[in-house]
Amino acid sequence: MLSTAKAFPIGQFLNSGESIVSPSKATEHARPSFFHHLHPPTIPSAQARWRYTLGAGGLSVYLLVVLLVTGAFEMFYYVATPEGAPLSVQTLTFLVPFGHLIRQLHFWSAQALVVVAGLHLLRVIMTGAYAPPRRFNYLLGLSLFVLILLLDWSGYVLRWDEGVQWAVMVGTNMLKTIPVIGQWLYRVIVGGDSPSATTLTRFYAAHIFTLIVLVIGFLVWHIFRVRRDGGIAAPPTAHGAAQRLSRNVLVRREAVMLIGATAVLLLIAAFLPAPIAPAMKTAGFTSGDSYAPWFFLWIQGLVRLGDPFWMGIVIPIGLLLFVALIPFVFPPPPIEQRGRWFPRGGRRVQILVSVCVLLIIGLTIWTLLV
Repeated sequence: MLSTAKAFPIGQFLNSGESIVSPSKATEHARPSFFHHLHPPTIPSAQARWRYTLGAGGLSVYLLVVLLVTGAFEMFYYVATPEGAPLSVQTLTFLVPFGHLIRQLHFWSAQALVVVAGLHLLRVIMTGAYAPPRRFNYLLGLSLFVLILLLDWSGYVLRWDEGVQWAVMVGTNMLKTIPVIGQWLYRVIVGGDSPSATTLTRFYAAHIFTLIVLVIGFLVWHIFRVRRDGGIAAPPTAHGAAQRLSRNVLVRREAVMLIGATAVLLLIAAFLPAPIAPAMKTAGFTSGDSYAPWFFLWIQGLVRLGDPFWMGIVIPIGLLLFVALIPFVFPPPPIEQRGRWFPRGGRRVQILVSVCVLLIIGLTIWTLLV
């Protein structure tokens, strides 16, 4: 007796408007691998190009993985005491085989993650990809960026050498200027009336457990929301049948990009040493040559201009609130303009954010020159 598949007229099947998929392809689509399953089945080709996404989302995840792996190796040698921290960093750098490479990969991955995550956030703003239904995921991404800055800052402090004195002293002392809760908040973070061994222990615990757990949790939530909100932002015509890219092709492109990123990262780590300085003699001394981490240099410049509370806390928090409220205060670009750079409907947001970025860059350069 003939099976149902053999008895079914092939002409009727072709005329029904369905497409024929080979068994191998059907199996491939039905059972994607774990890495393929992280991507939607197809995405619009125009929005899959590197010049649109900058590859920033995938690179951010990759750099975070590098940080986790290299950080795990560093934990075998790091000693979280004021005397042991700088000595353990020097031991890892100069005495442990390939220790300098591990530390420099960790350091440069952290710096690159701040840059790439910042570019990703700017790309979302400058393409209008914060519009509904992506407003909540936009806030998740912004929260991730703040957590990445705090993760980098706490890791910077863990060196506990003369190069991190500004971050330890001035960065924590600004908390005291907050009305009502400032002194209490300072003691909670520092662990006493002044930086000490307790301070280093708290920063180490926050860096290894609190911040990393939060970053991983928010990242998983962020990726889930990307899929939940319909994938990458694109005009309605891009969601049709034409000009779409399969996730197999997308994964291959990402693999090529990550191989290139690995090569560049290894070259930088091999030839550009991570900063290292003599052990901090006392946490109460800040030299004139002490600087904040490069991504907070603009705040150091603001503090030079006026009251630490207004310049170092109110203005940065106000800027953060402005960026967070963009999807809720400004009208989103029309749906047909989304999925491209600089849509006309988001011009006010683009101008205001560009001014803020230029001011931050200008303050950073000025702080280094003065």
